[in-house]
Amino acid sequence: MPADRNDEIHKALREHLAWWGLRHIESDAAYFAWQREVFTPEDLATLHRSIEAKRAAIGGSAADIAFYDVMAQSRFVPALYSQRYEYYLAVGSRIAAHLDGAQTFLDVGCGIGLLTTFYAQRCPGATVVGIDRSPASITLARQRAEALGLSNLRFECLDLDQRELSGRYDLIVATHTLLQAEQDPGLPSSDWQDFSRALEAGAQLDFEQRTGVGRRLDQLRNVLAENGRMILFEKTRQLARRVPFQRALAARGLMPLRSPEPIRYRSIEEVTDDGPLYVTGLVSSSNILPSDEAPEPDGAPLLQLEQLRSVRTDPEQPLYENHEASAQQAWLGLPAKQVVAQVTRTETDGRQLHVEWGRAGEFAYLYCANTFDQRQLVVVDQARVGMVETYYREIVGEQSTSQQRMVR
Repeated sequence: MPADRNDEIHKALREHLAWWGLRHIESDAAYFAWQREVFTPEDLATLHRSIEAKRAAIGGSAADIAFYDVMAQSRFVPALYSQRYEYYLAVGSRIAAHLDGAQTFLDVGCGIGLLTTFYAQRCPGATVVGIDRSPASITLARQRAEALGLSNLRFECLDLDQRELSGRYDLIVATHTLLQAEQDPGLPSSDWQDFSRALEAGAQLDFEQRTGVGRRLDQLRNVLAENGRMILFEKTRQLARRVPFQRALAARGLMPLRSPEPIRYRSIEEVTDDGPLYVTGLVSSSNILPSDEAPEPDGAPLLQLEQLRSVRTDPEQPLYENHEASAQQAWLGLPAKQVVAQVTRTETDGRQLHVEWGRAGEFAYLYCANTFDQRQLVVVDQARVGMVETYYREIVGEQSTSQQRMVR
């Protein structure tokens, strides 16, 4: 996208977010100071109860709907939604760049319509429909659309899991709404030594059914026009979730029209690596971009043993440590490996875990890998071999410890 158009979209979106009362907060401290000004202790207690109820609910929509109904109280919106200001800016601007040509546009899981109203402003000649299962969110969305004078936009309270969609749309957008099972680990790899997933129809079907993504995609596919596009942004950054999600899209003829784009944004108290953003369509086989099922490149340091010989570190710290997918390649490249002890087992959550420690020339190492793509390599000098021995015993001896170590 040309830089001047990108700048124009960002400027317009910032103005739109300001109209909603959102602020771009520069620091966590500034945000919490604002929150204390806005919310009473009773407000915070209500929000806390809603959050805890949502977290405790397993596969049920009632607590989820109740949570978003609370969030949709007009006086709560500026402070609560400003927590994700950079999310709205990053995702909204990218989607807005793909609205050209849309005549019938469906926004699925539109919430309070914060971005839907922006899209409708950008497409005055299109018929825009926003759907969400939170009644309070839809009520507020309708009020704000009326205040903005958006006659081309309507909102409907609809739960994809309870009602069938109708109509025909040449553009469908869904963000953080199709794959809401955030704790679902996804589809494991074939082996701890590999990142590939077998093409097992049963495992794929199980993933789609337990997360609900299959039936939701079927709904959207049924109302997508023949030459329509679907823009999707879900929490599929982990390879174990990305692969079955991409396979679910492909099984319904939804293929990427451009390379999926991972997005990083800052929220209050965290930086989130999210997405990727998929722009898909029903395309002929000659125009299909291959779906990537390999781990993303990571920023972990390369293992260079020659440099480690001159490294002076804290005696309590390793010479080299890598918790990314690239740790596997570093482990494979260790020279003259001599495995001292190793174990491979299946954990209670179904993942296969491999742990080993050994020697590689003048160094000692610990390596961990599992079938949900987590890797860890620690390298120390021989004087600190006791560090990796202890580490190994802790992981092998305590199942809960093994999972904590792998997720650092």
